[in-house]
Amino acid sequence: MAKSGKRIKIKRSKKIGLSPGHLIFIGEQNHETVGIDLIDYDIERLTEMKLEDINEASHCKDSPQVSWINVNGLHDVSIVEQLGKIFEIHPLVLEDILNADQRPKVDFFEHHVYMVFNMLTYHQGDKKIEYEQISLLFGKNYLISFQERPGDVFEAVRERIRAGKVRLRNSGPDYLAYALMDVVVDHYFLILEKFGEDIEAFEEALMENPRTDLLHNIYHLKREMLYLRKSVWPLREVVTRLEKSETELIEQKTMVYLRDVYDHTIQVIENIEIYRDTISGLLDLYLSSVSYKMNEVMKTLTVIGAIFIPLTFIVGVYGMNFEYMPELAWPNGYFIIWGIMAAIAVGMLLYFRSKHWLK
Repeated sequence: MAKSGKRIKIKRSKKIGLSPGHLIFIGEQNHETVGIDLIDYDIERLTEMKLEDINEASHCKDSPQVSWINVNGLHDVSIVEQLGKIFEIHPLVLEDILNADQRPKVDFFEHHVYMVFNMLTYHQGDKKIEYEQISLLFGKNYLISFQERPGDVFEAVRERIRAGKVRLRNSGPDYLAYALMDVVVDHYFLILEKFGEDIEAFEEALMENPRTDLLHNIYHLKREMLYLRKSVWPLREVVTRLEKSETELIEQKTMVYLRDVYDHTIQVIENIEIYRDTISGLLDLYLSSVSYKMNEVMKTLTVIGAIFIPLTFIVGVYGMNFEYMPELAWPNGYFIIWGIMAAIAVGMLLYFRSKHWLK
């Protein structure tokens, strides 16, 4: 089942009364060992390794190559704190990294740029989105990415680095940050495609049979869409600030690619708004379908009741206990009355059909 509990279980009450910059992890507890991966590359060389000791990354600060340090897990505060000392990261940035419920944002400092956004994964089985906070911090020749747990959507970027793609291998950490952000936004489109398929399926099911479980699924989809909007909408501001920034850590040639990410983000936001309206329309469709179905039932019952009114009258007349009722003595009186009642019923049905009250 998807880990969507982050939206509910994260408790900021742990920070109440603490001084600014006090490092404490706020998120889902994880007892696995924190994994640290390092990729050093330039146009000619590529080195990949797993770091057993975070101090092994100290050379990355002044390395002539681009260094990508990826930290899988935030629950070990000491590792984040040690990275902060090595790369001279502001304590407030370290505090934000350890708070796994941050709104997407970007902050500029003298020696590094810090940004945070959400990486999303859609689980088709239970129709839930898994949210994971990604923090990126890059300086002159290094980029550090922080993830809550192992597993990400960055493998395509790693493969591009391994394949020796000239643009990526010949660019700085600012372009690497763009590439990571771009692949995250591309996965937003995949999630929206899944949402679109689910919405179409629910719409067809509602037209056929507006069941109560469909209503529950639609409300669940609407709630997931609200959380998706909350994660994506602020990203537009993040990209805008990156594009308009005057920091020397972002090269001018990278700005063109940032504008492309901005365009993609706008497309995602527009699709989210369209799907939100569509889901609201599904709710209206459900209520209309239920109302129509109820009207059909009531119309059928009304027709049946209308047919039985004259029949009940006839039966009531001949059910009276008067001594002198001539028809009671007729040899075929019983069959005649049945024939009259059948003729009345058939005649009323034909009349209702001629008025298009019956299908």
